[in-house]
Amino acid sequence: MNPVRKRRPRYSGKNPRKFEEKYKEHRPEEYPETVAKVIASGKTPAGTHIPIMVKEILGILAPSPGKTYVDCTLGYGGHAREILTRIQPGGLLIGMDVDPLEQPKTEARLREAGYGPDTFKVLRSNFAGIRRALAWDSLKGVDGILADLGVSSMQLDTPDRGFSVKWDGPLDMRMNPDKGIPASRLLQDCTAEELCRIFQENADEPHALRLSQKLYGKVFARTTELATALQQVLGTLPEEERTLSIRRVFQALRIEVNQEFAALETLLKHLPDCLKPGGKVVVLTFHSGEDRRVKKAFQQGLHQGLYSDISDEVTRPGPEECRLNPRASSTKLRWALKAGSE
Repeated sequence: MNPVRKRRPRYSGKNPRKFEEKYKEHRPEEYPETVAKVIASGKTPAGTHIPIMVKEILGILAPSPGKTYVDCTLGYGGHAREILTRIQPGGLLIGMDVDPLEQPKTEARLREAGYGPDTFKVLRSNFAGIRRALAWDSLKGVDGILADLGVSSMQLDTPDRGFSVKWDGPLDMRMNPDKGIPASRLLQDCTAEELCRIFQENADEPHALRLSQKLYGKVFARTTELATALQQVLGTLPEEERTLSIRRVFQALRIEVNQEFAALETLLKHLPDCLKPGGKVVVLTFHSGEDRRVKKAFQQGLHQGLYSDISDEVTRPGPEECRLNPRASSTKLRWALKAGSE
């Protein structure tokens, strides 16, 4: 007896709207034309991530055969693939990522592209573990380091991860769902003073006091529940200002849940020791809290003689890249050059 074939659920309208309905975007190798149309429209295909400022990063890091690099935020692997193609033969890339859901998928894609363990090694860790990554491979230093601090599109666009105000999902926001507490628990456990600090320090939220007094100790199980509550608290403000505040609150909670600033400060502290003399580091940031920390660390490193040169100003993506990938618009790139020569 032949098994009954289960039909794929259909969606209403001309185009799929729900994340799980965008099956063609989830299978780019089978539907390249559909994926190309999505990108051309200025959107990121579901389940993927468009790497930012690739040309600028490669120009600074200058990967070449036989060199060794670390990608501190492997993500979908777009930057990693570009580096890997340029360091063969004899080169090595160590990819780090804390996400247990996306990291195996990316490793599998790059393995299928022909990059074996001798060329590409993967470590399940956030960028605070960079010294462990080098010790794990008995490396005293590398030729270049890349840290793209942005949240991946796969995380933002997957409702079950709870990162985005755009989708209804559990209010989680953990990069590693196996560790820590979700954002829903954080809100429930924080005092008004603690929540106010989180909103101010993590997102420069001007309405932090007002919001914290209304939200602390309350239970919000879903992203939409929190978004609705924020709309009600900010109801007298203009729509654009409300939208920005809601985004900042989600950002602040995500940073706190994942202890992103603590991890970044650990990375910045260890960077000089992880680079070979003459090696370079590139960091992409996406909001002022990150950029301030990177700028200060690079300036201090230059003053102390750890770096021989640093970027004077931030580099931003060009207008065409921002048109094709709107998520690139807030990106700031800074770099530093390790003092000494090989």
